[in-house]
Amino acid sequence: MAASDPHRTVEAVWRMESARLIAGLARIVGDVGLAEEIAQDALVAALERWPESGVPRNPGAWLMATGKHRAIDLLRRRQRLDRKLAELAHGLDADRAGAEEPSEPDDIGDDLLRLVFTACHPVLSSDARVALALRVLGGLTTKEIARAFLVRESTIAQRIVRAKRALADAGVPFEVPEGPERPERLSSVLEVIYLVFNEGYSATAGDDLMRPALCEEALRLGRVLAELMPAEPEVHGLVALMEIQASRSRARTGPAGEPVLLMDQDRARWDQLLIRRGLAALERAEALGVLGPYGIQASIAACHARATTPEETDWARIAELYGILAAVSPSPVVELNRAVAVSMASGPAAGLELVDALGAEPALRRYHLLPSVRGDLLVRLERFDEARAEFERAAELTGNERERAILLGRAAEC
Repeated sequence: MAASDPHRTVEAVWRMESARLIAGLARIVGDVGLAEEIAQDALVAALERWPESGVPRNPGAWLMATGKHRAIDLLRRRQRLDRKLAELAHGLDADRAGAEEPSEPDDIGDDLLRLVFTACHPVLSSDARVALALRVLGGLTTKEIARAFLVRESTIAQRIVRAKRALADAGVPFEVPEGPERPERLSSVLEVIYLVFNEGYSATAGDDLMRPALCEEALRLGRVLAELMPAEPEVHGLVALMEIQASRSRARTGPAGEPVLLMDQDRARWDQLLIRRGLAALERAEALGVLGPYGIQASIAACHARATTPEETDWARIAELYGILAAVSPSPVVELNRAVAVSMASGPAAGLELVDALGAEPALRRYHLLPSVRGDLLVRLERFDEARAEFERAAELTGNERERAILLGRAAEC
């Protein structure tokens, strides 16, 4: 094996196994930040040894055994010996001997679930939860996260450090909450995953419309969570929503990277495998009970996915679903989307009436899609001068260069 091969293997193994490794170590030391430090030590050991000794048959188990050994050494140095340490030390030789064998799936699942809930704890800000989740759950480097969100690497590093410190200072237990706290915490977890996906699907700033790596990470985290919590309908609802939305990725940009609107997309380019996976996840969510906000949004996405042409889209059903969503999870953005659906089902005048009612909403004051949608409706009503002003306003508000170019082009057409 070439000397460079083990290094590439270490990088690949880290991306695949880091979450399981950190989760297992966090259960031992009770601190996510400390667990990541120990995991990084195990990674350094692999980089030192594997080029000489070769890559183990089960590299993930090797890293886990090495990490456990270092965790026990650390606990000894800190004089935090207790009954758990005695048990761990007793089993260490067995861990080493069995390093070629995978860990018990149930143990891995339990530890990963604890890590998910800990990294996405509401005590952290939204930005901190996203950064920490991508770091410890996604296995991304600080540089990769910074590049994805177009911020300085030092900014992301500070967020992650502060997040770990905040978890430690707040004494957040490494556990899956029970009772009434669990739905609230699950909501935070799902929010973080969807925030990551949305930033990849429609970048808020920069030159590119999409950042596929973020979509892929969010999908991976969602799928893992669905395996860990198979009885939670909203988990499957979120996975369904992301799968169906991701299916359109190849059709969302033109040859020069310009955005292509949903109604103009070549549906032959939609990924049918992702659509099938999304529809299957939606069926699982529906079978488990009443759909929540993510499941309802997945149902809306499914209406588009099932239509082979734009003309076949069931806009009346979509408008109905947005009405249900507005009742379950009211927000001005949901109302704006409902207005679009109503305009498609009942005509642009009906949609414009709903949009104009949203003009005073503080949350939409700097939201570029409000004037963009209004401009679309005015074009359909042949009120071109008013439409041009709306597109120009939308272009001023967006932070994405691709979207700005499209909006200015639409203004010029008017």
